[in-house]
Amino acid sequence: MLKSRTHTCDELRIENAGEKVKIVGWMENVREVGGNLAFVVVRDFYGTTQVVCESEDMLSIVKGLNKESTISVEGVVRERASKNPKQATGDIEVVPEKIEVLGRCRYNELPFEINHSREADEAQRLKYRYLDLRNPAVKKNIVLRCNVVSALRQAMTAQGFLEITTPILTASSPEGARDYLVPSRKHPGKFYALPQAPQQFKQLLMASGFDKYFQIAPCFRDEDARGDRSPGEFYQMDMEMAFAGQEDVFAVLEEVLPPVFAKYGTYNIASTAPFKRIPYLEAMEKYGSDKPDLRIDLLVEDITELVQGTEFGPFAEGNTVKAIAVSDCDMTRKNIDKLCADVEVQAGCKPFWFKVGDDGEFAGGVAKFINDRKDAISEKLGLKPGYLVGVCAGKKELAQKTAGVMRKMLGAAVPGHMDRERYEFCWIVDFPMYEIGEESGQLEFCHNPFSMPSGGLEVLLKAERGEIDPLSITADQYDLVCNGIELSSGAVRNHDPEIMIKAFEMVRLGEEDVKKKFPAMYNAFCYGAPPHAGIAPGVDRMVMLLAGEESIREVIPFPMNKNAQDVMMGAPSFVEPKQLEELNIVCTKEEE
Repeated sequence: MLKSRTHTCDELRIENAGEKVKIVGWMENVREVGGNLAFVVVRDFYGTTQVVCESEDMLSIVKGLNKESTISVEGVVRERASKNPKQATGDIEVVPEKIEVLGRCRYNELPFEINHSREADEAQRLKYRYLDLRNPAVKKNIVLRCNVVSALRQAMTAQGFLEITTPILTASSPEGARDYLVPSRKHPGKFYALPQAPQQFKQLLMASGFDKYFQIAPCFRDEDARGDRSPGEFYQMDMEMAFAGQEDVFAVLEEVLPPVFAKYGTYNIASTAPFKRIPYLEAMEKYGSDKPDLRIDLLVEDITELVQGTEFGPFAEGNTVKAIAVSDCDMTRKNIDKLCADVEVQAGCKPFWFKVGDDGEFAGGVAKFINDRKDAISEKLGLKPGYLVGVCAGKKELAQKTAGVMRKMLGAAVPGHMDRERYEFCWIVDFPMYEIGEESGQLEFCHNPFSMPSGGLEVLLKAERGEIDPLSITADQYDLVCNGIELSSGAVRNHDPEIMIKAFEMVRLGEEDVKKKFPAMYNAFCYGAPPHAGIAPGVDRMVMLLAGEESIREVIPFPMNKNAQDVMMGAPSFVEPKQLEELNIVCTKEEE
Protein backbone atom coordinates (compact mmCIF):
# COMPACT_ATOMS: atom_id res chain seq x y z
CA MET A 1 0.00 0.00 0.00
CA LEU A 2 1.15 3.55 -0.71
CA LYS A 3 2.32 5.68 2.19
CA SER A 4 -0.42 8.19 1.30
CA ARG A 5 -3.19 5.74 2.29
CA THR A 6 -3.88 2.61 4.30
CA HIS A 7 -6.80 1.45 2.15
CA THR A 8 -8.41 2.18 -1.20
CA CYS A 9 -11.95 3.54 -1.41
CA ASP A 10 -13.26 0.09 -2.39
CA GLU A 11 -11.51 -1.87 0.34
CA LEU A 12 -13.08 -1.15 3.72
CA ARG A 13 -15.65 -3.61 5.09
CA ILE A 14 -17.57 -4.19 8.33
CA GLU A 15 -14.57 -6.14 9.68
CA ASN A 16 -12.60 -2.87 9.63
CA ALA A 17 -14.97 -1.15 12.07
CA GLY A 18 -13.01 0.53 14.85
CA GLU A 19 -9.79 0.80 12.83
CA LYS A 20 -8.02 4.08 12.17
CA VAL A 21 -7.53 4.44 8.41
CA LYS A 22 -6.40 6.88 5.77
CA ILE A 23 -8.00 7.15 2.33
CA VAL A 24 -7.37 9.52 -0.58
CA GLY A 25 -9.40 10.44 -3.64
CA TRP A 26 -11.73 12.89 -5.31
CA MET A 27 -14.59 14.50 -3.39
CA GLU A 28 -17.42 13.20 -5.55
CA ASN A 29 -20.34 14.63 -3.63
CA VAL A 30 -21.23 16.54 -0.46
CA ARG A 31 -24.67 16.33 1.14
CA GLU A 32 -25.30 18.60 4.12
CA VAL A 33 -27.92 17.67 6.71
CA GLY A 34 -28.97 20.54 8.91
CA GLY A 35 -26.04 22.74 9.81
CA ASN A 36 -23.86 20.31 11.71
CA LEU A 37 -23.61 17.19 9.57
CA ALA A 38 -22.30 16.41 6.08
CA PHE A 39 -22.02 13.16 4.13
CA VAL A 40 -19.06 13.16 1.73
CA VAL A 41 -18.47 10.55 -0.97
CA VAL A 42 -14.76 10.04 -1.70
CA ARG A 43 -13.89 8.28 -4.97
CA ASP A 44 -10.58 6.84 -6.14
CA PHE A 45 -9.66 4.48 -8.99
CA TYR A 46 -11.10 1.49 -7.15
CA GLY A 47 -14.42 2.70 -5.77
CA THR A 48 -16.13 4.99 -3.25
CA THR A 49 -16.31 5.40 0.53
CA GLN A 50 -18.69 7.53 2.57
CA VAL A 51 -17.16 9.99 5.01
CA VAL A 52 -19.34 11.56 7.73
CA CYS A 53 -18.27 15.01 8.98
CA GLU A 54 -19.72 15.68 12.42
CA SER A 55 -17.36 18.34 13.84
CA GLU A 56 -17.22 22.01 12.92
CA ASP A 57 -13.56 21.74 11.94
CA MET A 58 -14.22 18.97 9.43
CA LEU A 59 -17.40 20.64 8.14
CA SER A 60 -15.61 23.92 7.51
CA ILE A 61 -13.04 22.17 5.30
CA VAL A 62 -15.49 20.32 3.03
CA LYS A 63 -17.91 23.28 2.82
CA GLY A 64 -15.11 25.38 1.35
CA LEU A 65 -14.30 22.85 -1.39
CA ASN A 66 -15.73 22.38 -4.85
CA LYS A 67 -16.63 18.87 -5.98
CA GLU A 68 -13.78 16.92 -7.64
CA SER A 69 -11.13 18.40 -5.35
CA THR A 70 -8.70 15.73 -4.18
CA ILE A 71 -8.48 15.15 -0.45
CA SER A 72 -6.84 12.93 2.14
CA VAL A 73 -9.04 11.68 4.98
CA GLU A 74 -7.75 10.16 8.23
CA GLY A 75 -10.32 8.79 10.64
CA VAL A 76 -12.06 5.84 12.26
CA VAL A 77 -14.22 3.28 10.50
CA ARG A 78 -17.65 2.61 11.98
CA GLU A 79 -20.73 0.62 10.99
CA ARG A 80 -23.32 2.60 9.08
CA ALA A 81 -26.74 3.02 10.60
CA SER A 82 -28.32 3.10 7.14
CA LYS A 83 -26.50 0.61 4.95
CA ASN A 84 -26.25 0.80 1.15
CA PRO A 85 -26.30 -2.72 -0.39
CA LYS A 86 -25.54 -1.31 -3.85
CA GLN A 87 -22.16 -0.02 -2.68
CA ALA A 88 -19.23 -2.37 -1.96
CA THR A 89 -18.34 -0.28 1.09
CA GLY A 90 -21.99 0.32 1.96
CA ASP A 91 -21.82 -1.26 5.41
CA ILE A 92 -19.33 1.26 6.80
CA GLU A 93 -18.40 4.94 6.88
CA VAL A 94 -15.35 6.88 7.99
CA VAL A 95 -15.55 9.56 10.69
CA PRO A 96 -12.67 11.93 9.93
CA GLU A 97 -10.19 13.30 12.43
CA LYS A 98 -8.15 15.06 9.75
CA ILE A 99 -8.93 16.19 6.19
CA GLU A 100 -6.17 17.54 3.99
CA VAL A 101 -6.75 19.24 0.64
CA LEU A 102 -4.36 17.72 -1.91
CA GLY A 103 -5.59 19.32 -5.13
CA ARG A 104 -8.27 21.99 -5.16
CA CYS A 105 -10.87 22.09 -7.95
CA ARG A 106 -11.08 25.79 -8.77
CA TYR A 107 -14.34 25.66 -10.73
CA ASN A 108 -17.74 25.84 -9.07
CA GLU A 109 -19.38 24.09 -12.01
CA LEU A 110 -18.11 21.12 -14.00
CA PRO A 111 -18.65 20.73 -17.77
CA PHE A 112 -20.80 17.71 -16.91
CA GLU A 113 -21.63 15.49 -13.96
CA ILE A 114 -18.85 12.92 -13.68
CA ASN A 115 -21.12 9.90 -13.16
CA HIS A 116 -23.33 10.98 -16.07
CA SER A 117 -20.60 12.01 -18.49
CA ARG A 118 -21.71 9.49 -21.12
CA GLU A 119 -24.93 11.46 -21.47
CA ALA A 120 -23.00 14.69 -22.22
CA ASP A 121 -22.28 16.16 -25.63
CA GLU A 122 -19.45 14.25 -27.32
CA ALA A 123 -17.46 17.41 -28.04
CA GLN A 124 -17.49 18.23 -24.33
CA ARG A 125 -16.51 14.70 -23.41
CA LEU A 126 -13.51 14.81 -25.75
CA LYS A 127 -12.44 18.29 -24.68
CA TYR A 128 -12.54 17.30 -21.01
CA ARG A 129 -11.57 13.67 -21.50
CA TYR A 130 -9.62 13.63 -18.22
CA LEU A 131 -12.92 14.34 -16.44
CA ASP A 132 -14.84 11.87 -18.60
CA LEU A 133 -12.34 9.16 -17.63
CA ARG A 134 -13.12 9.73 -13.95
CA ASN A 135 -16.53 8.17 -14.61
CA PRO A 136 -16.22 4.53 -13.45
CA ALA A 137 -18.31 3.37 -16.43
CA VAL A 138 -15.89 5.03 -18.86
CA LYS A 139 -12.81 3.95 -16.93
CA LYS A 140 -14.07 0.34 -16.99
CA ASN A 141 -13.55 0.14 -20.77
CA ILE A 142 -9.95 1.30 -20.50
CA VAL A 143 -9.27 -1.26 -17.77
CA LEU A 144 -10.86 -3.89 -20.01
CA ARG A 145 -8.54 -2.84 -22.82
CA CYS A 146 -5.49 -3.25 -20.56
CA ASN A 147 -6.62 -6.71 -19.48
CA VAL A 148 -7.35 -7.84 -23.04
CA VAL A 149 -3.96 -6.65 -24.32
CA SER A 150 -2.25 -8.43 -21.44
CA ALA A 151 -4.18 -11.64 -22.16
CA LEU A 152 -3.29 -11.46 -25.86
CA ARG A 153 0.39 -11.00 -25.03
CA GLN A 154 0.39 -13.97 -22.69
CA ALA A 155 -1.43 -16.18 -25.19
CA MET A 156 0.88 -15.29 -28.08
CA THR A 157 3.98 -15.81 -25.95
CA ALA A 158 2.62 -19.20 -24.89
CA GLN A 159 2.29 -20.05 -28.59
CA GLY A 160 6.02 -19.42 -29.06
CA PHE A 161 5.79 -15.94 -30.63
CA LEU A 162 8.44 -13.29 -29.94
CA GLU A 163 7.30 -9.70 -29.37
CA ILE A 164 9.44 -7.48 -31.58
CA THR A 165 8.88 -3.76 -32.09
CA THR A 166 9.30 -2.27 -35.56
CA PRO A 167 10.12 1.32 -36.63
CA ILE A 168 7.67 4.20 -36.45
CA LEU A 169 9.62 6.46 -38.81
CA THR A 170 9.82 4.67 -42.13
CA ALA A 171 9.39 5.15 -45.89
CA SER A 172 6.13 5.94 -47.66
CA SER A 173 4.64 2.98 -49.52
CA PRO A 174 1.30 2.18 -51.17
CA GLU A 175 -0.69 0.42 -48.44
CA GLY A 176 -4.16 1.50 -49.55
CA ALA A 177 -4.65 4.64 -47.44
CA ARG A 178 -2.99 8.05 -47.16
CA ASP A 179 0.28 8.26 -45.26
CA TYR A 180 1.04 10.63 -42.43
CA LEU A 181 4.27 12.28 -43.55
CA VAL A 182 7.07 13.55 -41.29
CA PRO A 183 9.54 16.04 -42.84
CA SER A 184 13.24 15.35 -42.41
CA ARG A 185 15.32 18.22 -41.05
CA LYS A 186 18.62 16.65 -42.09
CA HIS A 187 17.47 15.72 -45.58
CA PRO A 188 15.64 18.72 -47.10
CA GLY A 189 12.74 17.78 -49.35
CA LYS A 190 12.56 14.23 -48.05
CA PHE A 191 9.92 12.75 -45.75
CA TYR A 192 9.48 9.85 -43.42
CA ALA A 193 6.07 8.20 -43.21
CA LEU A 194 4.35 6.80 -40.14
CA PRO A 195 3.62 3.11 -40.83
CA GLN A 196 0.13 2.23 -41.99
CA ALA A 197 1.03 -1.23 -40.70
CA PRO A 198 4.31 -3.07 -39.97
CA GLN A 199 3.68 -5.12 -43.12
CA GLN A 200 7.08 -4.94 -44.77
CA PHE A 201 9.05 -5.10 -41.53
CA LYS A 202 7.32 -8.25 -40.34
CA GLN A 203 7.94 -9.92 -43.68
CA LEU A 204 11.57 -8.87 -43.47
CA LEU A 205 11.74 -10.48 -40.03
CA MET A 206 10.64 -13.74 -41.63
CA ALA A 207 13.38 -13.36 -44.24
CA SER A 208 15.79 -12.65 -41.34
CA GLY A 209 15.24 -16.09 -39.83
CA PHE A 210 12.72 -15.32 -37.07
CA ASP A 211 10.07 -18.00 -36.88
CA LYS A 212 7.12 -16.39 -35.06
CA TYR A 213 6.70 -12.63 -34.57
CA PHE A 214 4.01 -10.50 -32.97
CA GLN A 215 3.54 -7.05 -31.49
CA ILE A 216 0.73 -4.80 -30.29
CA ALA A 217 1.50 -2.40 -33.12
CA PRO A 218 0.48 1.24 -33.56
CA CYS A 219 -0.66 1.99 -37.10
CA PHE A 220 -1.26 5.37 -38.71
CA ARG A 221 -3.61 6.12 -41.60
CA ASP A 222 -4.94 9.46 -42.76
CA GLU A 223 -8.51 8.30 -43.29
CA ASP A 224 -11.98 9.35 -42.19
CA ALA A 225 -13.61 8.11 -39.00
CA ARG A 226 -16.59 5.80 -38.67
CA GLY A 227 -18.20 3.88 -35.85
CA ASP A 228 -15.67 1.03 -35.86
CA ARG A 229 -12.63 3.00 -37.05
CA SER A 230 -10.78 5.79 -35.31
CA PRO A 231 -9.11 8.43 -37.52
CA GLY A 232 -5.37 8.84 -37.37
CA GLU A 233 -4.08 5.93 -35.34
CA PHE A 234 -5.13 2.52 -34.16
CA TYR A 235 -3.58 -0.61 -32.69
CA GLN A 236 -3.48 -4.15 -33.98
CA MET A 237 -2.11 -7.45 -32.75
CA ASP A 238 0.29 -7.97 -35.62
CA MET A 239 1.65 -11.47 -36.20
CA GLU A 240 3.60 -13.40 -38.82
CA MET A 241 4.81 -17.01 -39.08
CA ALA A 242 7.61 -18.47 -41.20
CA PHE A 243 7.20 -21.74 -43.11
CA ALA A 244 3.47 -21.41 -42.53
CA GLY A 245 0.25 -21.16 -44.51
CA GLN A 246 -3.38 -20.21 -44.06
CA GLU A 247 -4.28 -23.20 -41.87
CA ASP A 248 -1.46 -22.42 -39.46
CA VAL A 249 -2.67 -18.84 -38.99
CA PHE A 250 -6.25 -20.00 -38.50
CA ALA A 251 -5.15 -22.52 -35.87
CA VAL A 252 -3.33 -19.86 -33.84
CA LEU A 253 -6.19 -17.34 -33.75
CA GLU A 254 -8.83 -20.00 -33.16
CA GLU A 255 -6.87 -20.99 -30.05
CA VAL A 256 -5.93 -17.47 -28.87
CA LEU A 257 -9.19 -15.53 -29.32
CA PRO A 258 -12.02 -17.74 -27.90
CA PRO A 259 -10.61 -17.78 -24.32
CA VAL A 260 -10.19 -13.99 -24.41
CA PHE A 261 -13.77 -13.49 -25.60
CA ALA A 262 -15.05 -16.05 -23.08
CA LYS A 263 -13.31 -14.31 -20.17
CA TYR A 264 -13.79 -10.65 -21.05
CA GLY A 265 -16.80 -10.53 -23.37
CA THR A 266 -20.12 -8.91 -22.55
CA TYR A 267 -21.85 -12.00 -23.98
CA ASN A 268 -21.14 -15.52 -22.73
CA ILE A 269 -21.75 -17.35 -26.02
CA ALA A 270 -19.10 -17.39 -28.75
CA SER A 271 -18.12 -19.47 -31.75
CA THR A 272 -15.76 -22.33 -31.06
CA ALA A 273 -13.04 -23.62 -33.35
CA PRO A 274 -13.09 -24.20 -36.21
CA PHE A 275 -14.76 -20.96 -37.25
CA LYS A 276 -17.08 -21.07 -40.25
CA ARG A 277 -15.32 -20.40 -43.57
CA ILE A 278 -17.12 -18.54 -46.34
CA PRO A 279 -15.63 -17.82 -49.79
CA TYR A 280 -15.80 -14.14 -50.72
CA LEU A 281 -18.13 -14.62 -53.69
CA GLU A 282 -20.49 -16.76 -51.58
CA ALA A 283 -20.51 -14.11 -48.84
CA MET A 284 -21.49 -11.43 -51.33
CA GLU A 285 -24.24 -13.63 -52.79
CA LYS A 286 -25.73 -14.90 -49.51
CA TYR A 287 -25.16 -11.93 -47.21
CA GLY A 288 -24.48 -8.96 -49.51
CA SER A 289 -21.30 -8.26 -47.55
CA ASP A 290 -17.76 -9.55 -47.07
CA LYS A 291 -18.23 -9.00 -43.33
CA PRO A 292 -21.54 -10.73 -42.63
CA ASP A 293 -23.19 -10.65 -39.23
CA LEU A 294 -24.00 -14.32 -38.69
CA ARG A 295 -26.19 -13.54 -35.68
CA ILE A 296 -28.85 -12.62 -38.26
CA ASP A 297 -30.69 -15.60 -39.77
CA LEU A 298 -31.72 -13.83 -43.00
CA LEU A 299 -30.21 -14.71 -46.38
CA VAL A 300 -30.10 -12.80 -49.66
CA GLU A 301 -31.65 -14.52 -52.68
CA ASP A 302 -31.26 -13.72 -56.38
CA ILE A 303 -34.60 -13.20 -58.17
CA THR A 304 -33.20 -11.51 -61.30
CA GLU A 305 -34.61 -14.04 -63.76
CA LEU A 306 -38.02 -14.07 -62.06
CA VAL A 307 -38.65 -10.33 -62.40
CA GLN A 308 -37.10 -9.55 -65.79
CA GLY A 309 -39.57 -8.25 -68.36
CA THR A 310 -41.72 -6.38 -65.87
CA GLU A 311 -42.62 -2.72 -66.38
CA PHE A 312 -40.61 -1.63 -63.34
CA GLY A 313 -37.50 0.21 -64.56
CA PRO A 314 -34.98 -0.94 -61.91
CA PHE A 315 -35.77 -4.58 -62.84
CA ALA A 316 -34.67 -3.99 -66.44
CA GLU A 317 -32.36 -6.40 -68.24
CA GLY A 318 -28.74 -5.90 -67.25
CA ASN A 319 -29.55 -5.22 -63.60
CA THR A 320 -29.26 -7.72 -60.77
CA VAL A 321 -32.21 -8.06 -58.40
CA LYS A 322 -31.75 -9.33 -54.85
CA ALA A 323 -34.41 -10.13 -52.24
CA ILE A 324 -34.48 -10.62 -48.47
CA ALA A 325 -37.55 -12.37 -47.11
CA VAL A 326 -38.45 -11.72 -43.46
CA SER A 327 -41.08 -13.78 -41.64
CA ASP A 328 -43.45 -12.54 -38.93
CA CYS A 329 -42.99 -8.90 -39.82
CA ASP A 330 -45.63 -6.47 -38.56
CA MET A 331 -43.82 -3.24 -39.48
CA THR A 332 -46.08 -0.41 -40.61
CA ARG A 333 -45.67 1.17 -44.03
CA LYS A 334 -44.27 4.27 -42.36
CA ASN A 335 -41.57 2.25 -40.57
CA ILE A 336 -40.75 0.28 -43.72
CA ASP A 337 -40.31 3.49 -45.72
CA LYS A 338 -38.09 4.89 -42.95
CA LEU A 339 -35.94 1.76 -43.00
CA CYS A 340 -35.64 1.93 -46.79
CA ALA A 341 -34.57 5.57 -46.56
CA ASP A 342 -31.87 4.64 -44.03
CA VAL A 343 -30.66 1.85 -46.32
CA GLU A 344 -30.43 4.30 -49.21
CA VAL A 345 -28.30 6.69 -47.13
CA GLN A 346 -25.83 3.92 -46.30
CA ALA A 347 -25.78 2.06 -49.60
CA GLY A 348 -26.35 4.88 -52.06
CA CYS A 349 -29.13 2.93 -53.79
CA LYS A 350 -32.87 2.98 -53.15
CA PRO A 351 -34.36 -0.38 -52.08
CA PHE A 352 -37.95 -1.52 -52.58
CA TRP A 353 -40.37 -3.84 -50.81
CA PHE A 354 -43.64 -5.72 -50.80
CA LYS A 355 -45.64 -7.71 -48.25
CA VAL A 356 -47.49 -11.01 -48.34
CA GLY A 357 -51.07 -10.62 -47.13
CA ASP A 358 -53.19 -13.09 -45.18
CA ASP A 359 -54.61 -14.30 -48.48
CA GLY A 360 -51.13 -14.92 -49.92
CA GLU A 361 -51.40 -11.97 -52.30
CA PHE A 362 -48.56 -9.45 -52.68
CA ALA A 363 -49.37 -5.94 -51.50
CA GLY A 364 -47.67 -2.58 -51.13
CA GLY A 365 -44.43 -1.27 -52.62
CA VAL A 366 -43.57 -2.96 -55.92
CA ALA A 367 -46.27 -5.64 -55.61
CA LYS A 368 -48.28 -4.40 -58.59
CA PHE A 369 -45.32 -4.97 -60.92
CA ILE A 370 -44.73 -8.60 -59.93
CA ASN A 371 -48.11 -10.03 -58.96
CA ASP A 372 -48.17 -11.98 -62.20
CA ARG A 373 -44.96 -13.74 -61.03
CA LYS A 374 -46.32 -14.37 -57.51
CA ASP A 375 -46.18 -18.17 -57.56
CA ALA A 376 -42.62 -18.42 -58.84
CA ILE A 377 -41.33 -15.75 -56.44
CA SER A 378 -43.18 -17.31 -53.49
CA GLU A 379 -41.68 -20.71 -54.23
CA LYS A 380 -38.17 -19.29 -54.64
CA LEU A 381 -38.30 -17.31 -51.37
CA GLY A 382 -40.52 -19.70 -49.38
CA LEU A 383 -43.07 -16.95 -48.78
CA LYS A 384 -46.05 -17.23 -46.46
CA PRO A 385 -48.60 -14.73 -45.10
CA GLY A 386 -46.96 -12.15 -42.86
CA TYR A 387 -43.68 -12.01 -44.79
CA LEU A 388 -42.00 -8.73 -45.76
CA VAL A 389 -39.65 -8.86 -48.73
CA GLY A 390 -36.94 -6.27 -49.25
CA VAL A 391 -35.85 -5.90 -52.87
CA CYS A 392 -32.62 -4.34 -54.17
CA ALA A 393 -31.82 -3.74 -57.83
CA GLY A 394 -28.95 -2.31 -59.83
CA LYS A 395 -25.56 -3.29 -61.16
CA LYS A 396 -24.45 -6.50 -59.47
CA GLU A 397 -22.02 -5.01 -56.92
CA LEU A 398 -24.45 -2.23 -55.99
CA ALA A 399 -27.41 -4.61 -55.68
CA GLN A 400 -25.35 -6.89 -53.43
CA LYS A 401 -24.17 -4.02 -51.24
CA THR A 402 -27.68 -2.61 -50.88
CA ALA A 403 -29.06 -6.04 -50.03
CA GLY A 404 -26.34 -6.47 -47.42
CA VAL A 405 -27.26 -3.20 -45.71
CA MET A 406 -30.97 -4.03 -45.86
CA ARG A 407 -30.39 -7.53 -44.47
CA LYS A 408 -28.53 -6.04 -41.52
CA MET A 409 -31.19 -3.40 -40.82
CA LEU A 410 -34.10 -5.82 -41.16
CA GLY A 411 -32.37 -8.32 -38.90
CA ALA A 412 -32.00 -5.66 -36.23
CA ALA A 413 -35.51 -4.22 -36.67
CA VAL A 414 -37.69 -7.34 -36.87
CA PRO A 415 -37.84 -9.37 -33.62
CA GLY A 416 -36.72 -12.98 -33.76
CA HIS A 417 -34.17 -12.70 -36.54
CA MET A 418 -31.06 -11.59 -34.64
CA ASP A 419 -29.49 -13.24 -31.61
CA ARG A 420 -27.69 -10.18 -30.30
CA GLU A 421 -26.03 -11.59 -27.20
CA ARG A 422 -23.37 -13.79 -28.73
CA TYR A 423 -20.12 -13.57 -30.70
CA GLU A 424 -20.22 -15.20 -34.13
CA PHE A 425 -16.87 -15.57 -35.87
CA CYS A 426 -16.23 -16.52 -39.46
CA TRP A 427 -13.37 -16.51 -41.94
CA ILE A 428 -13.91 -14.91 -45.35
CA VAL A 429 -11.54 -16.61 -47.79
CA ASP A 430 -10.66 -16.65 -51.50
CA PHE A 431 -10.66 -12.90 -52.07
CA PRO A 432 -10.21 -11.63 -55.65
CA MET A 433 -6.59 -10.77 -56.39
CA TYR A 434 -7.51 -8.01 -58.83
CA GLU A 435 -10.37 -5.64 -59.60
CA ILE A 436 -11.17 -2.91 -62.10
CA GLY A 437 -10.40 0.45 -60.47
CA GLU A 438 -13.33 2.85 -60.24
CA GLU A 439 -11.20 5.84 -61.23
CA SER A 440 -8.66 4.25 -63.57
CA GLY A 441 -10.96 1.76 -65.28
CA GLN A 442 -7.95 -0.58 -65.38
CA LEU A 443 -6.83 -3.68 -63.55
CA GLU A 444 -5.65 -2.94 -59.99
CA PHE A 445 -4.86 -4.93 -56.85
CA CYS A 446 -8.08 -5.62 -54.98
CA HIS A 447 -6.56 -5.66 -51.51
CA ASN A 448 -3.02 -6.48 -50.40
CA PRO A 449 -0.43 -6.48 -53.20
CA PHE A 450 1.83 -8.73 -51.09
CA SER A 451 -0.63 -11.65 -51.09
CA MET A 452 0.25 -14.86 -52.89
CA PRO A 453 -2.06 -15.51 -55.85
CA SER A 454 -3.80 -18.88 -55.52
CA GLY A 455 -2.06 -21.04 -58.07
CA GLY A 456 1.19 -19.08 -57.92
CA LEU A 457 3.11 -18.17 -61.05
CA GLU A 458 1.19 -20.57 -63.27
CA VAL A 459 -2.14 -18.81 -62.86
CA LEU A 460 -0.55 -15.41 -63.56
CA LEU A 461 1.01 -16.75 -66.77
CA LYS A 462 -2.36 -18.13 -67.87
CA ALA A 463 -3.92 -14.71 -67.36
CA GLU A 464 -1.06 -13.08 -69.25
CA ARG A 465 -1.64 -15.43 -72.20
CA GLY A 466 -5.37 -14.68 -72.15
CA GLU A 467 -6.33 -18.21 -71.15
CA ILE A 468 -8.19 -17.00 -68.07
CA ASP A 469 -9.72 -13.72 -66.93
CA PRO A 470 -7.40 -11.91 -64.47
CA LEU A 471 -10.50 -11.04 -62.43
CA SER A 472 -11.00 -14.76 -61.77
CA ILE A 473 -7.67 -15.02 -59.92
CA THR A 474 -8.09 -15.35 -56.17
CA ALA A 475 -5.54 -14.54 -53.50
CA ASP A 476 -4.49 -16.60 -50.50
CA GLN A 477 -6.02 -13.86 -48.40
CA TYR A 478 -8.50 -14.04 -45.55
CA ASP A 479 -10.49 -11.80 -43.21
CA LEU A 480 -11.63 -12.60 -39.69
CA VAL A 481 -15.15 -11.26 -39.06
CA CYS A 482 -17.07 -11.09 -35.78
CA ASN A 483 -20.67 -9.86 -35.49
CA GLY A 484 -20.48 -8.03 -38.80
CA ILE A 485 -17.22 -6.26 -37.98
CA GLU A 486 -13.97 -6.99 -39.77
CA LEU A 487 -11.53 -7.78 -36.99
CA SER A 488 -8.59 -8.54 -39.18
CA SER A 489 -7.11 -9.08 -42.63
CA GLY A 490 -4.30 -11.48 -43.37
CA ALA A 491 -2.70 -13.46 -46.14
CA VAL A 492 -0.17 -15.99 -47.24
CA ARG A 493 2.57 -13.69 -48.51
CA ASN A 494 4.11 -13.56 -51.94
CA HIS A 495 7.70 -14.40 -50.99
CA ASP A 496 9.02 -15.28 -54.48
CA PRO A 497 10.50 -12.33 -56.43
CA GLU A 498 9.55 -13.91 -59.76
CA ILE A 499 5.90 -14.29 -58.76
CA MET A 500 5.94 -10.83 -57.20
CA ILE A 501 7.17 -9.16 -60.37
CA LYS A 502 4.62 -11.02 -62.50
CA ALA A 503 1.81 -10.03 -60.09
CA PHE A 504 2.81 -6.36 -60.38
CA GLU A 505 3.19 -6.57 -64.15
CA MET A 506 -0.53 -7.38 -64.26
CA VAL A 507 -1.18 -3.86 -62.95
CA ARG A 508 1.31 -2.21 -65.29
CA LEU A 509 4.25 -2.07 -62.87
CA GLY A 510 7.53 -3.64 -63.91
CA GLU A 511 10.52 -5.05 -62.07
CA GLU A 512 12.13 -1.62 -61.69
CA ASP A 513 8.93 -0.27 -60.13
CA VAL A 514 8.90 -3.12 -57.60
CA LYS A 515 12.57 -2.55 -56.77
CA LYS A 516 11.96 1.18 -56.35
CA LYS A 517 8.82 0.90 -54.22
CA PHE A 518 9.88 -2.06 -52.07
CA PRO A 519 13.70 -2.20 -52.27
CA ALA A 520 14.40 -3.86 -48.93
CA MET A 521 11.75 -6.55 -49.26
CA TYR A 522 12.55 -7.34 -52.90
CA ASN A 523 16.25 -7.66 -52.19
CA ALA A 524 15.68 -9.71 -49.04
CA PHE A 525 13.51 -12.17 -50.94
CA CYS A 526 16.26 -12.52 -53.55
CA TYR A 527 18.46 -13.98 -50.79
CA GLY A 528 16.03 -16.82 -50.13
CA ALA A 529 12.86 -16.22 -48.12
CA PRO A 530 10.66 -18.81 -46.41
CA PRO A 531 6.98 -19.15 -47.23
CA HIS A 532 5.20 -17.11 -44.60
CA ALA A 533 1.74 -15.96 -43.56
CA GLY A 534 0.21 -13.63 -41.04
CA ILE A 535 -2.69 -11.55 -39.85
CA ALA A 536 -3.34 -8.53 -37.61
CA PRO A 537 -6.57 -8.38 -35.53
CA GLY A 538 -7.54 -4.84 -34.57
CA VAL A 539 -7.22 -4.32 -30.82
CA ASP A 540 -9.58 -1.32 -30.74
CA ARG A 541 -12.33 -3.17 -32.59
CA MET A 542 -11.82 -6.28 -30.49
CA VAL A 543 -12.22 -4.36 -27.23
CA MET A 544 -15.24 -2.51 -28.67
CA LEU A 545 -16.93 -5.85 -29.31
CA LEU A 546 -15.98 -7.23 -25.91
CA ALA A 547 -17.32 -4.11 -24.16
CA GLY A 548 -20.56 -4.19 -26.18
CA GLU A 549 -19.99 -0.61 -27.37
CA GLU A 550 -21.28 0.89 -30.62
CA SER A 551 -18.48 3.47 -30.99
CA ILE A 552 -14.78 2.70 -31.00
CA ARG A 553 -14.07 5.99 -29.22
CA GLU A 554 -15.52 4.48 -26.03
CA VAL A 555 -12.55 2.09 -25.71
CA ILE A 556 -9.70 4.47 -26.60
CA PRO A 557 -8.17 6.48 -23.73
CA PHE A 558 -7.75 9.73 -25.68
CA PRO A 559 -9.65 9.49 -28.99
CA MET A 560 -9.87 12.07 -31.74
CA ASN A 561 -13.18 13.41 -32.98
CA LYS A 562 -14.70 12.56 -36.35
CA ASN A 563 -12.63 15.29 -38.03
CA ALA A 564 -9.36 13.78 -36.80
CA GLN A 565 -8.91 16.53 -34.21
CA ASP A 566 -7.72 16.19 -30.63
CA VAL A 567 -9.82 18.99 -29.14
CA MET A 568 -8.32 18.41 -25.70
CA MET A 569 -4.70 19.00 -26.81
CA GLY A 570 -5.56 21.28 -29.74
CA ALA A 571 -4.09 19.02 -32.42
CA PRO A 572 -3.46 19.48 -35.27
CA SER A 573 -2.17 22.99 -34.65
CA PHE A 574 -0.19 25.70 -36.37
CA VAL A 575 3.52 25.79 -35.57
CA GLU A 576 6.04 28.61 -35.39
CA PRO A 577 7.53 29.88 -38.69
CA LYS A 578 10.99 29.01 -37.33
CA GLN A 579 10.00 25.34 -37.06
CA LEU A 580 8.82 25.30 -40.67
CA GLU A 581 12.00 27.02 -41.77
CA GLU A 582 14.15 24.37 -40.06
CA LEU A 583 12.23 21.70 -41.96
CA ASN A 584 12.42 23.54 -45.31
CA ILE A 585 8.62 23.71 -45.50
CA VAL A 586 6.45 26.51 -46.87
CA CYS A 587 2.69 26.42 -46.21
CA THR A 588 0.79 27.39 -49.35
CA LYS A 589 -2.64 27.19 -47.70
CA GLU A 590 -3.90 27.58 -44.16
CA GLU A 591 -7.14 26.42 -42.61
CA GLU A 592 -9.74 29.15 -42.50
